[in-house]
Amino acid sequence: MTQHITEEHAQRWVAGYLRAWTSEDPADIEALFADDAESHEWPYATAWVGRPAIVEGWRVRSPWQEGGWTFDWTLLAINGDTFAVKGTGVYEKLGTFDNLWVVTLDDDGRCVFFRMWNNEV
Repeated sequence: MTQHITEEHAQRWVAGYLRAWTSEDPADIEALFADDAESHEWPYATAWVGRPAIVEGWRVRSPWQEGGWTFDWTLLAINGDTFAVKGTGVYEKLGTFDNLWVVTLDDDGRCVFFRMWNNEV
């Protein structure tokens, strides 16, 4: 049976994402994703499959945060076990990026499939 997530589930997951992006702590990143999760980002050639690959991929990007960053977001939609977010990330050194995330959660609230479209503004 498909889980029906709520706005609270989505808010909690995004808060965890921002905590993990800030801390870069592998435990914070691991808490977000199921063992066999997939993470895909466009236009980048990422296809991180499995929690270890996702953690490593995130940690390689830690230089992106140098100088500081902010992220503002809005929940666009919820459909069953999936939600969509529109976000804007502003990085001191990299610039501004509009994001569209589509996130599918399992029954434990962990992401099983993450899709992000990332467009430099």
